[in-house]
Amino acid sequence: MDETERQSADRAGDAQGWDTAKTLAEALPYIQIYDRKTVVIKYGGHAMGESAVAKQFAADVVLLKLMGVNPVVVHGGGPQISAMLEKAGVKSSFVDGLRVTDADTMQVAEMVLSGAVNKEIAHWITMAGRKADVRGIGLSGKDAGLLTVEKTRRTRKDPDSMIEHEVDLGFVGEPTRVDPKLIVRLLESDADWVPVIAPIGVADDGQTFNVNADTVAGALAGSLNAKRMLLLTDVPGVKGADGEIIRQMTVGEASKLIEDGVATGGMIPKLQTAMAAVRDGVEAVVILDGRRPHAMLVELFTEHGAGTLVKAEG
Repeated sequence: MDETERQSADRAGDAQGWDTAKTLAEALPYIQIYDRKTVVIKYGGHAMGESAVAKQFAADVVLLKLMGVNPVVVHGGGPQISAMLEKAGVKSSFVDGLRVTDADTMQVAEMVLSGAVNKEIAHWITMAGRKADVRGIGLSGKDAGLLTVEKTRRTRKDPDSMIEHEVDLGFVGEPTRVDPKLIVRLLESDADWVPVIAPIGVADDGQTFNVNADTVAGALAGSLNAKRMLLLTDVPGVKGADGEIIRQMTVGEASKLIEDGVATGGMIPKLQTAMAAVRDGVEAVVILDGRRPHAMLVELFTEHGAGTLVKAEG
């Protein structure tokens, strides 16, 4: 590298340093807003299987913790469960986006979710935060009575007779009670713990159930009175009738999107989860693309945001 090239590189590095400092200064008001506030993060989708994306996610979670935020991670693992079932020669079926779960499928689901997936995410967070002593701790809804559930009931209307019939989803549950004491103690501890929670719950009779991770995240966020809930998905946000991303909406507006058929497919349960969480006391829920680098940081610490924010009326 000659002298001219060296000077050019120095100028570029100098400019980058000033840009970084400017970004940090602009983030200060938002850092203060989220200081010691709880943010529940639902982490899922196919991005979970990409190690580079997982490592970046873990690094961003650690940065949130070091900036004074209390992150709580709830994860899914649908693709990983499907892959394991396929290896075992078991075919999956779904009703309204929920996997029909017999006893064998439940055993695989718990093994994958509470085992491989949960511990890997907790491990990546620990590795990313090892120099600052930030540590991920893997849990499931079965630990310390965190998540009590009941069997999910679904009905379908016969297209010929128009009579509704109940559909048996097997061991699929819905939260009835959340006891967040363990999570609160971890967040209030002098140690920098980041709870990582698998969506497995237990009924009053002791039976284990698989639970939709979005639903678990929403129920937990409500019980913790979270400042924010971040639903990390594979899309950049909620699209309106014109195909453009809606940056902000109220619960009522979200409900109308569903009623009018604008929101379709997998976006419907995400909006329903967001609306339920807001009604339960979460200040706002944000649906954003978890595949984009630093999407959580952009959402929380800049004025622009990075997805669709759902909030209460008014």
